[in-house]
Amino acid sequence: MTAKRIAVVTGAAGGMGRAIVDQLIADGLHLVGVDIDGAALADMAAGRPTFTAEICDLTDPGAIAALFARITASFGGVDVLVNNAGTCFMSEFPDIPAQEFERQMAVNFGSAFHCCQHAVKAMAGRAGVRKIVNISSNGAYNFDVFDPPHYRASKAAMDTLTKDLARRYARDRIAVNSIAPAMTETPLFNVLTPDVLDRAIAAMPHGHAMRPREIAAWVGFLISPAGDVCSGNVIILNQGRDVR
Repeated sequence: MTAKRIAVVTGAAGGMGRAIVDQLIADGLHLVGVDIDGAALADMAAGRPTFTAEICDLTDPGAIAALFARITASFGGVDVLVNNAGTCFMSEFPDIPAQEFERQMAVNFGSAFHCCQHAVKAMAGRAGVRKIVNISSNGAYNFDVFDPPHYRASKAAMDTLTKDLARRYARDRIAVNSIAPAMTETPLFNVLTPDVLDRAIAAMPHGHAMRPREIAAWVGFLISPAGDVCSGNVIILNQGRDVR
């Protein structure tokens, strides 16, 4: 029997994370779900032998290093990394507190950067094309929407990292891509006021926000053999909203 591929998904206990976990387990991977919410991870792990819970503060580079050391010791390496952990703080420019800016960058970009550092080492010597998928946002490109600038910057930085690593590791057979969804139904809805949320959904051509399972299906495609030839791309998912 072929050994299961090992996938690490950050922000696993959130709305998008749970959908990605479900997709990849259904696709036959063994999932290491990483989140700071230990109770939610324990609930996800119940009755799922192909799900391993790992509690980690992804804003702490030392904790990330220890996380990947544990994963490598347990599984021998990593085949897939999905950098899904993220949040959106809503203070508006120019009144964004310095601490909020630093945390926004740490959660959305710093976590992905440090996870990629350790993942590429853990991928060395693994069979086939290894995959990194970064969950970005339309907010990095669409300036008609409400996203504040520190959120946009964190996601744009992630996409630049995607392109750099894709070129840097192409000959090592590590494929790196970003998926940049527009408005998607996740708990991040809770940071929006009702009027802002209504305006954002009204701008979506299908008349509703996208669903986490739809984004997860794209993650699954990139991680499948069909995605082996795709690297260095930012795949924008927004129902055709920005086509002019």
